[in-house]
Parts: sequence; C-alpha cells; structure tokens
Amino acid sequence: MAWNEPGGNNQDPWGGNNRGNDGPPDLDEALKKFQDKLSGILGSGSGGGGTGGGMSGASMGLLFVIVAILYGLFGFYQVNEQERAVVLRFGVYLETKDAGLRWNAPLVDDVTRLNVTKVRTHSSRGEMLTQDLNIVEVNLSIQYRVDDAQSFVLNVRDPERSLAQATDSALRHVVGSTEMHEVLTEGREKIAIDVETRLQQYLDSYETGIRVDKVNVQETNPPREVQAAFDDVNKAREDEERLKNEAEAYANGIIPEARGKAQRMIEEATAYREQVVAKAEGEAKRFEQLLAEYQKAPKVTRERLYLDAVQEVMANSSKVMIDVEGGNNMLYLPLDKIVNSSASGTIRNMEISPQVVREITDRVTDQLRREAITNTRRREVR
Repeated sequence: MAWNEPGGNNQDPWGGNNRGNDGPPDLDEALKKFQDKLSGILGSGSGGGGTGGGMSGASMGLLFVIVAILYGLFGFYQVNEQERAVVLRFGVYLETKDAGLRWNAPLVDDVTRLNVTKVRTHSSRGEMLTQDLNIVEVNLSIQYRVDDAQSFVLNVRDPERSLAQATDSALRHVVGSTEMHEVLTEGREKIAIDVETRLQQYLDSYETGIRVDKVNVQETNPPREVQAAFDDVNKAREDEERLKNEAEAYANGIIPEARGKAQRMIEEATAYREQVVAKAEGEAKRFEQLLAEYQKAPKVTRERLYLDAVQEVMANSSKVMIDVEGGNNMLYLPLDKIVNSSASGTIRNMEISPQVVREITDRVTDQLRREAITNTRRREVR
C-alpha cells in the first residue's frame, strides 16, 4: 500500500524517519544513501555505519577493465569502398588505410576519412584580357577528384582554395595568349584543353593530390557594352559560312555533272573515231579485193560496178529520164508506177532489189535497141 495511506505508519519513501510533518524529503540524506549503496556494489568495506571507505584493488581493476573496453570500442571505424583513411599519430603521418573495418587508438591517432572516387565540381568566372588586348568574360567548370589522399590532407592547408587560385591563373594565362575571335568562337575547345594541361601542372607542383578529369568552357562573352556589335559580327560570320556551304554544295553538284558530260563526249568521240577507222579499213580491204577481181575479169567487174552504181542511184529515185543517143526522144521511166504495178510483190516501201534493177535494165536495153533498129531502117529507106 502507499506510504501515506492509513495504517502505513507514516513511512518516508526516501528511508528517513518520520518527521511528524508533510514537508519535502531531505535530498542530502537520500544522496548519502545512494552513495552507500554504490560503494556496497563496488565492494567497499564499511562496518554498517554507512560511512564509505576507499576502493579495494579488485574494484579498481574492474573499473580499469571497463574503461579499457570502452576505449577499445571507440577505436573501431568503417572505411567504405570509395574512401581512404589518413591516419596521424600525435600529428605525424602514420599510414593510409583502404576499405574495411579498421581500428586506431582514440585520442592518440587522428583519422581523416576521404572519398577518393567522388567527382567534384569547381566553377570559375571572370573577365580577362586577350592577346589582342580585348576584354572577354569566360565561365568554365572543372571536374576533379582526389587522387592522393595523403597529399590532399597534409601538403596543402586548403586544397580547394588552392585549386580555385590555380584555375584562375591557368585560365588567365591561356586566354591572355589567345585572340578574342578564337576565344568567342571555335577556339573554346582548345582553350579548355590548354587550361586542363596547365592547371594539372600547377596542382602537381603544389602536391595537392588532386587529379583534374575535365575542363569545360561553358560560356564566353564580350563585354556588355559591345555585345550588339559582336552579335552583328557573329551573324556576318554565320552568313559567310552558310554561303560557303551553299557554294560547296553547288560545286559538288555541278562538277560531277560536267565531268560526266565530258566523259560521255570523249567516249562518243572515241566510238566515232573507231567507227570511221573501221569503215575506212573495210573500204580499203574491199577495194583491194575488187582490184584483184578486176585484174582477173575486167569486163565482168566493170559491168558489176555499173549495176551496183545504178542500183544505188535508183534506190533513191522514183523517176528516171534517159537521153537516147542518136535520137531526139527522151525516154521516161516512171519507176514508182513500175514498182507499184510489179506482180512479184518484192518491192515495197520504195526499196528496189537487185533483181528488179536487172529487169528494168534489160527492158531499157531492149527498148534502146528497138529504137536504134527502127531509126536505122528509116535512114536506109530515105
């Protein structure tokens, strides 16, 4: 039952005597009792009078063991896979530890864990002079990471500040060696490469332990006061480049076409030359063969040549007029009508075959002979 209920004999919850009033308990007395109990737990030997004595050797040993265990537990730490731990003992470099569960003595060793795989970014922006004494504004960003944890922690007091100062120095040196036109247009990639090379040289000479991965020139602008003029210049350059591209496209289209026409004309001329030469050679060979035949039979050959000539002439003629020797009459031969009335049907489309020519020649010869005989008789009668 509660201490202040009826029949509780007015017991004090703090172990004190009954004071006969309802005042607060004596805190000093309660604290003294708590100390006595703690001394009993630790093995202090007081006679029952409640006054604590000094600690024994066993108590001191137990306390030392507890403190040692706590001290050892506080020395364990975990190094992640992407981290490296730089250990200093009394302010002097001891070692660099890789990933894993590690232990170092607390209050003796100072451990600095550093992420060596994280890609960090630093941005820089400023106005500077170019080689041709113009002012430009350059904005660039740098991606870097910690390559040497020991150098990053120990060699430089503020590595990131050193990086910023080295970046400004390298950028101003490179831009100061470049003309304004290249800085504002196509030279930005080269500027980024040169800045990266020079910046890495500075960081290596300072032994900062920083490795530059990439330098990006994000923006280059002329001063605001002359921005409009530079926009006009850039527009003119763009127009120039566009016209160049159009001219090159036109040239790429017209030149192959002209070359194709020239090649075609050369091939046609070559074919015509070969044709003429072949025809001439054929005519020469035919003449040589005809000469050989003429030497063998001159009369037959002459007649054959005559018939071929007549055939060639009459093939392109529809009417023939023949002047009869020794007479006054002109003989008219309507070849077109003769061809149309021919029953053989071998002459069509104004084409005359050798047989027809021979037939016509025979008719003409017979007619001439008849007229010659008739004229001769008339003269004899007279």
